[in-house]
Amino acid sequence: MAFLRSSPSFSLLGLLSLFLSTTSAAPITTTTGIRLSIIRQPTPHVPVFREAPAFRNGDACGPLSTDQIHVAMTLDANYLRGTMAAVLSILQHSTCPENVMFHFLWSRFDPEIHSSIKSTFPYLNFRVYRFDANRVRGKISKSIRQALDQPLNYARIYLADIIPINVKRVIYLDSDLVMVDDIAKLWGVDLGDKVLAAPEYCHANFSNYFTSTFWSDPVLSGTFRGREPCYFNTGVMVVDVDKWRQGRYTQKVEDWMVIQKQKRIYHLGSLPPFLLVLAGNIRAIDHRWNQHGLGGDNLEGKCRSLHPGPISLLHWSGKGKPWLRLDSRKPCIVDHLWAPYDLYRSNKHTFEE
Repeated sequence: MAFLRSSPSFSLLGLLSLFLSTTSAAPITTTTGIRLSIIRQPTPHVPVFREAPAFRNGDACGPLSTDQIHVAMTLDANYLRGTMAAVLSILQHSTCPENVMFHFLWSRFDPEIHSSIKSTFPYLNFRVYRFDANRVRGKISKSIRQALDQPLNYARIYLADIIPINVKRVIYLDSDLVMVDDIAKLWGVDLGDKVLAAPEYCHANFSNYFTSTFWSDPVLSGTFRGREPCYFNTGVMVVDVDKWRQGRYTQKVEDWMVIQKQKRIYHLGSLPPFLLVLAGNIRAIDHRWNQHGLGGDNLEGKCRSLHPGPISLLHWSGKGKPWLRLDSRKPCIVDHLWAPYDLYRSNKHTFEE
């Protein structure tokens, strides 16, 4: 049984009280009294984390051969603190945490990061793959925020080419989020004949995601003819990897990236080419699976409140990241919902009871 199972619906106060109670009820090690732990000095680019509890399957969990859940994320030293929190939240709220397989993508081998994952999650099922940044270097256009221009931000486009061929479905997740529900529920969504599932936001002004150059060109804007395109966030996606490969979706996204280099038809990194290829043709799922925008806008990162309704996943998309705002002692209210999952250790010596 996993350490914690979540209820299906959360309010802000409910989440806060839940997280406070879970942090006080954390498992205690078998060593009695006070133990002094010597923690290695962090390298300049890799933080140090405390070891997470071991999470075990419940009695009703099936075998890995039939019930394994595949999750893909990127690994970057600047976002590693967020990745660790995300992994912890997934395991903590999963009924079958041992059935979750993580596929991590990085742009270069970093032994410190690999060692950090192993020491923080000794029982984690994971594999690490190299994403060749040269695949996108000539295709990336400058966006409104430097973080969106990093090659690793585009790795999700090539996911189907990187993970093993026997993986038929994968959940892609950004590193700036926490799961507060059982990931098996997200894994089990019915994709139907669609290649991708994600929450849709049809109230958003879709025209803002593209430039006047795009909308004034009848050939380019005609790509949406016959569709009712809606915005969706690519930080939380359930992908049918087989359909992605068969439909050559990587090539379709790349084609729009080439046009972008020529005509400047959008401003926001890797998101717009996804919208150009798939908006209006995905399986829409409940908004509870991506309470996004908690990091504010892409320019200032101002605080935002939670949207009304049930919550299964909290996502700090936008400029502001919870670990940075907490460290600066200028957190937003929602950042306190992320804090209980933070495994970061800033001190060389720590005491554990």
